[in-house]
Amino acid sequence: MIVAEKSPPQHPMNTPEHSQLGKSSAYADQYDPGLLYPIPRAAKRAEIGVNGTPIFLGADLWTAFELSWLNTKGKPQVAIAHFTVPAQSTHIVESKSFKLYLNSFNNTRIDDVEELRQRLRQDISQAVWHGGPMQASVGVKILLPPDFDKEPVHELDGLNLDRMDLECTRYQPAPDLLTAQKDEAPVTETLVSHLLKSNCLVTGQPDWGTVQISYSGPQIDQPGLLQYIVSFRNHNEFHEQCVERIFMDIWTRCKPIQLTVYARYTRRGGLDINPWRSSAPGALPPNVRTARQ
Repeated sequence: MIVAEKSPPQHPMNTPEHSQLGKSSAYADQYDPGLLYPIPRAAKRAEIGVNGTPIFLGADLWTAFELSWLNTKGKPQVAIAHFTVPAQSTHIVESKSFKLYLNSFNNTRIDDVEELRQRLRQDISQAVWHGGPMQASVGVKILLPPDFDKEPVHELDGLNLDRMDLECTRYQPAPDLLTAQKDEAPVTETLVSHLLKSNCLVTGQPDWGTVQISYSGPQIDQPGLLQYIVSFRNHNEFHEQCVERIFMDIWTRCKPIQLTVYARYTRRGGLDINPWRSSAPGALPPNVRTARQ
C-alpha cells in the first residue's frame, strides 16, 4: 500500500519560469503527487493560431527508464514505464517535475505493480487535466525486467531528408521556407530528418530529436523542408510545442490533405518525450525508441 498520499496543488496560472527547471530541487523519496507541475497548453497554442479545439489529434508518448519502488518486504524493484498523454488534455507536465514525482516512489512500499500503475495513471491524469473535466485518462504500461529484452530499437521510417547537401543559414523557425507544388498532382509520402534540435524553454539546454512527416497532398519542397527543420536549432520551446508548431506551419503553408508529424527526442533525466500530431484519426505509433534514445 502507498502510505503517503497528498493531493496535487492547484496553481491555475502555472508558468514554465515558476517550475523547478534550472533550480536546485530537494530530493523527495517518499510518494508525493504534489510534485507534478502542470503547464497550460493554451498560451503556446495561441501563438501558432490554435484557439479552442485544435485541428489536430494526437498524444505525447513518454518513456521513463528510471522507475523504482519498494515491495512490501522493502526490496527495491525496477521497471520501464510508457505513458500516453492525450493531446486534447488542457495541460502538459513539466519534465523535471515528472522526474521528481517518479523519484518520490523510490523508498515507497507498494503492494504490487497494478497498484503502482493505477496510482501513476490517476495522478498524471489529474495533472494534465488540472482540475477540469477529464475527457481521456493517461495510458500507463509498466515493463518489468523479464520483458526488457523485448524492447526494440528502430529508426523512424521514411525518406531521409538529411541526404541533401544544402546550405543552412537560419536557426529560428522560418515557415516561409516551406513551399509545395500546389499546381501538380498530389502525392503521399513520408519524410524523416535526424537534424531536429531545439532548446528547453526555460534553461536553454539542447533537446535533440528525429522528426517524421507523413502527408498526402501537394508535394512539399524537400530542400525547403529540411532547412525549415534545421531552423529550430536555436529555438526555445518544449517538445510538444515544437511539434505542434511544425504541424501548423506545414498545414498552413503547404495545404496538405492529411498530415502527421511525429518526433522522438533523446532522453534527459531518464525520460524521453515523443509528441505525435495528426489531422486524421488513426492508431498511435508504437512507442519504440530510436538508437539515440
